[in-house]
Amino acid sequence: MTAPTSEQILSTVTEIAVAETAIPATELRPDVDLRGMAGVDSVRVLRMVARIERAYDIELEDSDVFGMSTLADVVTVVDKALRAEAA
Repeated sequence: MTAPTSEQILSTVTEIAVAETAIPATELRPDVDLRGMAGVDSVRVLRMVARIERAYDIELEDSDVFGMSTLADVVTVVDKALRAEAA
């Protein structure tokens, strides 16, 4: 099975973020700090993480999750977890 590209991961993560936060995708650029956006709290972030883990059948490290603040960070963490699974 071929690992998804960063662009594919970003697309999936953005879809999940839109569904969990109701923030339009146009406002969820990869470099925007999610913690500063209205309506994004720790519960929503944890829901996003759970959906991402289910989508990719991975378990993200707590230390990585707590270090994420942008969608680009999320993509990096997911990519790292997928590479670890493949190894």
